[in-house]
Amino acid sequence: MEKIINKLPGIILALIIAVPAWLIGNTFPIIGSPVLGILFGMILAFWKRPSYLNEGITYTSKKLLQYSIILIGFDMNLFNVFKVGKQTIVLMIFTLSAAFITAYIIGKLLKINGKTATLIGIGSSICGGSAIAATAPVINANDQEVAHSISTIFLFNAIAAFLFPFLGHLFAMSNQCFGLWAGTAVNDTSSVVAAGYSYSNAAGNLAVIVKLTRTLAIVPITLALAIYTSKKESKSNKGSYNINKIFPWFVLGFIAASVINTFIPLPYALTKFLSQAGKFVIVMAMASVGLNTNIIELIKNGVRPILLGFTCWVVLAFTSLGVQHFIMGIF
Repeated sequence: MEKIINKLPGIILALIIAVPAWLIGNTFPIIGSPVLGILFGMILAFWKRPSYLNEGITYTSKKLLQYSIILIGFDMNLFNVFKVGKQTIVLMIFTLSAAFITAYIIGKLLKINGKTATLIGIGSSICGGSAIAATAPVINANDQEVAHSISTIFLFNAIAAFLFPFLGHLFAMSNQCFGLWAGTAVNDTSSVVAAGYSYSNAAGNLAVIVKLTRTLAIVPITLALAIYTSKKESKSNKGSYNINKIFPWFVLGFIAASVINTFIPLPYALTKFLSQAGKFVIVMAMASVGLNTNIIELIKNGVRPILLGFTCWVVLAFTSLGVQHFIMGIF
């Protein structure tokens, strides 16, 4: 009980910051609530806060962040995912691989911190902020690295929401082609929705399902990173390899929530509430990340992550169109 009481002030502060970020983000989806949460948190970081807030802020940015991923699983219907997944598995493999390889190579060339490069690559290829949220605790990324990654992903989300529909019409893409393109090459769900439905209802519906299918890639990616990180730490510490210490157990919760939502006839209002609650907790966690971020340092080191994000974004977009043209025969 004492531990809970010690954490409450910091959690409540994150909650207070998250509420306006959530409301404004829902009113202007192109911006996105997680980005506003980080921004508001970074502004308040200039305030010399009492030390009793720190424990709850850290708990929110680490543990509550993991629990939020579990709740997002209630947004997944595996029947829809498998239906689209069978049609687009080749497209998914190529786009994910291209983004990961690009992030690794360009990250090395730009001499970007390995964890930041990993988060940007995963955020670009899978599902923006949610993927970063799921991956950060697995690789022990600090708040500065998370802030770099989220802000970079946000920039290209905003651009994509306006640019993709224009390019789609310019090249006379079919609804299927554009839906697949937006679903695989736009990062965050809010921007996928904005881009897809700006083009047409049919393109929007397909884009959202493809986007949710991409989200499932969180599972194998986080597991692979957990194994890699655990082995790396055991070598550096000259200790034994122990996956239990870093295994992302919350991913199993995400899978369980997806299975429950698919096979158990729960009221739609309940599953909607749970998934929305998960997204709100992500905003709380991002507010906590912002509270622990030095905005001056973020600006000083911000150019290289943006270059990496831009490169990943361009490679992803062209890979998606290339696979549709040369392999799938759609574009």
